[in-house]
Amino acid sequence: MDYVLDAKNKRLGRLASEVAVILQGKKHADYNPRNEGSDRVLIKNISSISIGGNKEIDKTYYRHTGYMGHLKEKSYKQMFEKDPKKVLWESVRRMLPKNFLNQRRMQRLIFVETNGKEN
Repeated sequence: MDYVLDAKNKRLGRLASEVAVILQGKKHADYNPRNEGSDRVLIKNISSISIGGNKEIDKTYYRHTGYMGHLKEKSYKQMFEKDPKKVLWESVRRMLPKNFLNQRRMQRLIFVETNGKEN
């Protein structure tokens, strides 16, 4: 089943938790944690998502290049300006269980542009 969610004026965390529940398959009566589920989530208007408080400045995303001392950091504002899809994708990925089904579940998260084109 396909769920089409509109991200316009929704909070990042609330939308991400809703998407994570759908991707796990918890909305079905035959839910089983060892199955990956079959639902797809299509998200529209990702560029108009909101976040509360001072998180736009205070929230920090870290990544490591693999070399000693090369811990890179970006604020939420920088990350969102570069790619708003990446911000939601990361928050949904972190809300899913850390197991071998994570990657297969994340493949069913689809971002739809307003003109109907899928990404």
